[in-house]
Amino acid sequence: MGLRAEDKANHLTDYAADAIERATDEHPGESDPVPGPSTNAATNLIINDILLRSVGRLSRQTVEKLLLGRQYGKQFAKDAVENRSLVHTLAAYGVTKVATKSIPGAAAVTGALLLKVLFDRSQSRRQARRAGRKMLREQADPDGMA
Repeated sequence: MGLRAEDKANHLTDYAADAIERATDEHPGESDPVPGPSTNAATNLIINDILLRSVGRLSRQTVEKLLLGRQYGKQFAKDAVENRSLVHTLAAYGVTKVATKSIPGAAAVTGALLLKVLFDRSQSRRQARRAGRKMLREQADPDGMA
């Protein structure tokens, strides 16, 4: 499976997968079974996908809680991270998808983030902090704000 000889790697993950295969496989390029408990490769792929996404989500939430908790306290950080709206979650997912699909996508997302940082820095510190705290309060207690 994977890329055929006439297919060229066109994605960062293609290059990374090829490098990992060359480093870890005695016979790179030959078909290997998808690791997992099932004899069905598609089932093993789904299991691996669920595990990777779960570990990624847990580690991301842990780091977010740690970063917010240092300034705002553990309970506030927990509420803010766990009470995100569906729109916020989907927006973050979409931006991440764009950033990881291509180099131009990564450049566009990086540029947009840089512009946001420059915009935040152009405001007064007090105004920027107030806006950030307001957003976090609303996120931490979506029922309390109306």
